[in-house]
Amino acid sequence: MEFVELVRKNRSYRGYNENRPVTREELTRLVECARLCPSSVNAQPLKYRLVWQKEEVARLQEKTNWAKALTSITLPHPGMCPTAFIVICQDTGIDTSLQRYQKDVGIVAQTMLLGAVEMGLGGCMIGNFNAGEVRQVLALPEAMAPLLVVAIGEPAETVVLTEVGPDGSVQYYRDENDVHYVPKRALEDILI
Repeated sequence: MEFVELVRKNRSYRGYNENRPVTREELTRLVECARLCPSSVNAQPLKYRLVWQKEEVARLQEKTNWAKALTSITLPHPGMCPTAFIVICQDTGIDTSLQRYQKDVGIVAQTMLLGAVEMGLGGCMIGNFNAGEVRQVLALPEAMAPLLVVAIGEPAETVVLTEVGPDGSVQYYRDENDVHYVPKRALEDILI
């Protein structure tokens, strides 16, 4: 698959096939990709908590909030939750500045999601969660600060990229068939 096609297929999926478990080995492969990514001043303060066992996945799912821009529906729909998560944490024993490595978090999350697409999986970055609750439900050490939750699973929904319309809205939306549309600005509109 060409790289641009990999990027096109890497969407924020909010519906998954719950009959397709994600294994610890698959998650470890994604973290191996993240491990190779650049890191600010090569400090490498990010650590990864793998969540693939069904009961733990369900407990973490309860602590996440999805697609808050779609106020009229709750996602994922019942029976369509991800079957795994990777929680990106910062080891505050390496550096206490949680702001300094935010770009590293984005780099590793995107890298893992591109790897997931290559494996026939998909995912979604979830920033809407309470870090203290996530730390508690996963029994994380105090030095591990959860920064981002990445859902992983086999996508079970259709996501369509569209051009931004004449009204200029970039708001994603769903149609009556639950197809998820993501407006993207045209190339000529983003080149300076």
